[in-house]
Amino acid sequence: MIAVPIAAAWAFALSAAAIVLLRRARADLPSDVPNARSLHERPVPRAGGYAIWIGFLPVAVALPPAFPGGLLGWLPPWLALAAVSGRDDVHEVAIGTRLAVHAVAAAWAAVALVAGTSLPAEAGWVPALLLAAGLALGFAWCANLYNFMDGTDGLAGTMTAIGFTAYGCAGLLDGDGMRSAPALLAVAAACLPFLCVNFPRASMFLGDVGAVPLGFLAAAFGAAGVVDGRWPAWFPLLVFLPFAADATLTLLARLRRRERWWEGHRVHYYQRLAQMGAGHRGTLAAYAALMAGMAASALACLAFAPATGWWALAVWTLVVVMLFATIDYHWRKKTNIRLGR
Repeated sequence: MIAVPIAAAWAFALSAAAIVLLRRARADLPSDVPNARSLHERPVPRAGGYAIWIGFLPVAVALPPAFPGGLLGWLPPWLALAAVSGRDDVHEVAIGTRLAVHAVAAAWAAVALVAGTSLPAEAGWVPALLLAAGLALGFAWCANLYNFMDGTDGLAGTMTAIGFTAYGCAGLLDGDGMRSAPALLAVAAACLPFLCVNFPRASMFLGDVGAVPLGFLAAAFGAAGVVDGRWPAWFPLLVFLPFAADATLTLLARLRRRERWWEGHRVHYYQRLAQMGAGHRGTLAAYAALMAGMAASALACLAFAPATGWWALAVWTLVVVMLFATIDYHWRKKTNIRLGR
């Protein structure tokens, strides 16, 4: 138990020191230059992800989280994602190359997880193959959706702090999951110094090197908890529902309109909310309330009534759909007025 606060303290301290060094070197860091699809008005360094990883990795190596295959199950694909994403922050990497790396990394982690499951021997290889393919698709999507949602000050950092705190607390509820708690809480702790420079008005962004690997870890560690029996499948879905719902519904709408889904845009629900007057602070407040409410509900269900988890997920999904429908309505009304209709 003593390892948990020590791990969190080390992750926080290392990340804070990295933030100080990064701020001193800000002139040499890759910057996010504003364009027609941005919500910020001036160039901002995008290197905050490095601080999170400097805080998290030493803890994760010293006190590895439970994952089939150990560090080899998740660390190599994480490194591949961090490498291609860091390169993309400096010099744009072709979409085909990025997606290929994402696919291979996701498949690696998915195979490791499936190898750690106890499928019936008589089921054969088809269920295992289908499960691996589904997990790989989910991991790749989560890596990208986290990046899509990193478009307004404080949003991705707050989701990380709340989401991985929920994971870590869930690990503390289960004796077998205790070994994962230090690394999971280390992600949240390492994110706090970054949030100090990412809250509105942000002076530093995560960058792809932060957002993409974070999305991957949220999905991979969430699935590993299901495989290990630490939590039911509804738990990670509910904890990260604000990001999953916004990104997925936006993607489906763009596909329906036959838009180039991989290109930057400003039509996510959180982006439209910000543009309708909420701004960075108001949007962060609204989404942080959702994140905190869902994480608290998930932990309460897990601790006291696991059978109600799917009902909680359904209720919160309805809340999110109603919120998004309200944003849709006011956005269409605002757009029509602007066009003189």
